[in-house]
Amino acid sequence: MLRISLAAIAIFFHTLLGFASAQQDSTSYQNRKLKLEEINFVTSYYHQEGNNSAVTGGIGTEKLSDFGTTIDVRLSKYDSRKRKHTLIGEMGIDVYSSASSDKIDPNTISSASSMDVRVYPSLTYSITNDEKRTTLLMNGSFSGEYDYISKGASLGWSKLSRDKNREFSAKGLVFLDTWSVILPVELRSSTKKNSTEPRNSYSASFTLSQVINKRMQLLLLSDVAYQEGLLGTLYHRTYFTDGSHKVENLPETRLKIPLGIRWHYFLADRYIIRAYYRYYQDSWGLKANTYEIETPIKLTPFVSISPFYRYYTQQGIEYFAPYQQHALSEEYYTSDYDLSTLSSHLMGMGLRLSPPGGVLNMSHVNSLELRYGHYERSTQLNSNIISLLIKLK
Repeated sequence: MLRISLAAIAIFFHTLLGFASAQQDSTSYQNRKLKLEEINFVTSYYHQEGNNSAVTGGIGTEKLSDFGTTIDVRLSKYDSRKRKHTLIGEMGIDVYSSASSDKIDPNTISSASSMDVRVYPSLTYSITNDEKRTTLLMNGSFSGEYDYISKGASLGWSKLSRDKNREFSAKGLVFLDTWSVILPVELRSSTKKNSTEPRNSYSASFTLSQVINKRMQLLLLSDVAYQEGLLGTLYHRTYFTDGSHKVENLPETRLKIPLGIRWHYFLADRYIIRAYYRYYQDSWGLKANTYEIETPIKLTPFVSISPFYRYYTQQGIEYFAPYQQHALSEEYYTSDYDLSTLSSHLMGMGLRLSPPGGVLNMSHVNSLELRYGHYERSTQLNSNIISLLIKLK
């Protein structure tokens, strides 16, 4: 997989650097309608281990690996009214394997979704009016894998204050998703045909950013999200105190309300402190707190490191119970440890290179960032992720 990735990167850069050179050579033409602003290439590898798989009722392996790649291209132009039009096209591909998914039907060599590919393109269009200090944004997205299809759309608007120290933005999003019904093999009926179930999500987000002074910035975030449809996963088993089991059953609606605050402080020319806090609560009874800090440090004008740490804690939903601890009289039930009471730690480091002549003397490669994170959860799940970002301008 790594050899394929490196080959793809080489082809990608060979093609795009040639294209970027062609764009640069044409700068003398004043009637050029479209400008290539930047291209971002992100690739990552994620691996996790654990022993609380929801597929087998809260016990069993949670081993999972994911290799993901995303490319986005940003194009822009100005119209006769001096408004900036920006078009961002993004394509993402994830290739993942999940050992627990093999337990949906252990009699087969490989169950549905044990090895899967997720493809998720999106297109974003925005119009920025510098005179009115406003931006209007529209987005459409698609995500598809073996048993899940998602179609999304969003509309956003933002307004910058006259002194450019304050900005307010609002965005509405809708996702119309479809599940393919996949049951554990022993709970399938020979008379039941394959079917699909909907899951729709609607949300509104609001942000207010404020420059306090030349060193301090503050950002307030608020979201309201509502989901309806099949919110449980039908190949997740739930075992009861009498030894019997059924598929997971959860309410068909869910209201989510997260509130957050982000604080940036420029301690000196070489140091920045970025702190973040979020409180979350939903109609299932889940409550969570997230605390995060990142401190970018410039080692030289062109090299910086960014150590980061995140602590997360949550109170689980009322419908959760471990393996064989649910009563048959319960209306809703799950043994998915993602919905249990837990705490977690994420720590890691980022390294960023942005030399003036370009990374490795390639003038169009504006910057390169390498990040590593290690995650540990109180349920004994742990994971590691490494990602690479390359920006071309």
